[in-house]
Amino acid sequence: MGCAGLSFAVHLIQSGKFSDKKILLIDKAPKIQNDRTWCFWENENGIFQSIVYKSWSRVWIRSKEMEKLLSLLPYRYKLIRAQDFYEYCLALIHQQPNFEIKYAAVTSVQNEGQTAIAKTESETFVADYIFNSILFQKPLLKEKEIMLLQHFKGWVIETDETVFNPTEATLMDFRIKQERGTNFVYIMPFSERKALVEFTLFSKSILESEEYETALKNYIHQFITKGNYKIVEAETGVIPMTNHAFTPVQGRIINMGTVGGQTKASSGYTFQFIQKHAARLVSSLIKKKNPFIPRPTGFRRFHFYDSVLLYILEKEKQQGAKIFSRLFKKNKPQQVLRFLDNESSITDEVKILSSLPTLPFLKAAWKQRK
Repeated sequence: MGCAGLSFAVHLIQSGKFSDKKILLIDKAPKIQNDRTWCFWENENGIFQSIVYKSWSRVWIRSKEMEKLLSLLPYRYKLIRAQDFYEYCLALIHQQPNFEIKYAAVTSVQNEGQTAIAKTESETFVADYIFNSILFQKPLLKEKEIMLLQHFKGWVIETDETVFNPTEATLMDFRIKQERGTNFVYIMPFSERKALVEFTLFSKSILESEEYETALKNYIHQFITKGNYKIVEAETGVIPMTNHAFTPVQGRIINMGTVGGQTKASSGYTFQFIQKHAARLVSSLIKKKNPFIPRPTGFRRFHFYDSVLLYILEKEKQQGAKIFSRLFKKNKPQQVLRFLDNESSITDEVKILSSLPTLPFLKAAWKQRK
């Protein structure tokens, strides 16, 4: 019942095709806290448009080598608060008589003949299919596979002074020290005096709690305001960034979310990949009566691009800020967003890749070749 499970449930419900199926959702605890935010971009209204908390058509990219305000149109950069997402999904699910929710920790999922089995400490459930978003154990990396962590802490702050332009978000600000890995701050302004300010770092290990707080305090003092502000909310998180080849289907178990390979390895973006995956699963269930779908078009080449970028982020820590800055400096933002969505054309990709630092890219491409 995280983002992947609840998203899939909503896609099932809104299709109007599964009211005759018994559907069970299991999670270890109720989803009631505003424990995170999801940011993504769309060029039209998606399935969760009604709960978009704020959106922006203009975003800043800032680094030591550039400062640029970009128009994303026809795309908009959107933010959904977890509490709004949970409430919306659960309200819809509670209206469906064929849905049931149980709160328990799932200890295992497995196949048995033509059925799938989920076990908790006290119960066993048998189903035609299990749609699983639980990473039961850390994946064992093979040769050329890389695992970085995108870890972050964010504060929603209210300032005494008017300091934000609520029509302009900051997608990435690299004007902070990069010695520990690629790190940046993004700012999602809700009003002239209120915004989410989030410090994000790509590295192999997380920091002590006070290190994130120090980074936030320093950034706010240096780049936002030297005046007073109060912290209204706080959030933390860790997202795996890996080119590990997760198994999307294991018999009658269909993996979703990060464990289903729906986290973009080189950026950490997940929300829209989850939505596209859920839509394809539902379409397959309707048309083919099963959820077995092929890899998306272009999967192999985008997996290679991600592997190359991950290699650079891991081995050449100082290059991350330069790479992401150049992506937006030398290419149209719409092309970059399509590239990050795995929806770009080969023509776009040739232009984008040629804009990256040549030597680090060629070295990484050679190391990650098959």
